[in-house]
Amino acid sequence: MTELETRPLGKSKVRATSLGLGTVPLSGFNADVSYGEFEATILAGYAAGIRYFDCAPMYGFGKSEHYLGHALRANKLRENVVVSTKVGRVLKPASRTKKLETVYGIEWIDPLPFLDTYDYTYDGVMRAFEDSQQRLGLDYIDVLLVHDVGRAWHGDQSEFYWNQLRASGYKALDELRSSGAVSAIGLGVNETDSVVGVAREFPIDCSLIAGRYTLLNHAPLEAAFDELLQRNVSVIAGGIFNSGILATGVGGPAATYDYGKVPAAVVEKVKAIESICSRFAVSLSAAAMQFVYAHPAVATLVMGAKSALEVEQNVKAINETIPPAFWDALIEASLLPSNAPLPTAIR
Repeated sequence: MTELETRPLGKSKVRATSLGLGTVPLSGFNADVSYGEFEATILAGYAAGIRYFDCAPMYGFGKSEHYLGHALRANKLRENVVVSTKVGRVLKPASRTKKLETVYGIEWIDPLPFLDTYDYTYDGVMRAFEDSQQRLGLDYIDVLLVHDVGRAWHGDQSEFYWNQLRASGYKALDELRSSGAVSAIGLGVNETDSVVGVAREFPIDCSLIAGRYTLLNHAPLEAAFDELLQRNVSVIAGGIFNSGILATGVGGPAATYDYGKVPAAVVEKVKAIESICSRFAVSLSAAAMQFVYAHPAVATLVMGAKSALEVEQNVKAINETIPPAFWDALIEASLLPSNAPLPTAIR
């Protein structure tokens, strides 16, 4: 087993390993996955030293929570791991619920017979939390994240849902944390601005931010991550491969960028990064992972995996030795900003 570093999530008592295992690919995202495959991947992650597992009602419309909870209970792992799930969506029977249309619409393969509805009110947060407990079969949840609140997901409707959260949703989160039902609270979003905005008006511990800080995206360095660090809000970094291009490289048969076609400018930038990787014998995935984890605001990387092999590849990548000259070369080529925190020893 690899000994993975742990870091605290804000001021909470929760400590997460440097790698977490996300369950999106195990919940029917572009491929059917059996419970046996799900469990084997979770157990491979645990054997590799991973002690943080993330799920959500949205993933397979309840499947990720049902499968994860059963795997942890059946293998008697619950007391040794950190589990995060999300609120903001309530699942209702598919036969009586209209399907949501969103900018990031996902066609889950063989999901459970439910559809998601948005609800960021007090009652909605409490209902979602209690439903998640039932699906997971767990009497407490370590980390509770408000899922997809913000303009990136809701567009013109974002203010409506923000007002729900401000009017009563925050109260539910505060009660759950104060009672000990959850240990840490935050957001789970695809944008950074909303996290900073919430941190200014409500004391969150952490937030899962997907795809906004990567080898290709450096905008949080302008101010956002510094403010989150100052406020002791830990970043759970997701989507660090930008949905694929930083794992496969430009030659990957199904390379995508933020779940869409890779723009020409991104192709050229990745080609330049790959050229420097080749010169220093560094894998692209290791560079992508270690760059993000080097930022002091980042507590853990949540990496999706759909097999034991992918888990092993991720653990190998975060432990790969990368010479300091590699990072210097990226800065000299203007592929990284000079103010980016750079890795020293990664474990």
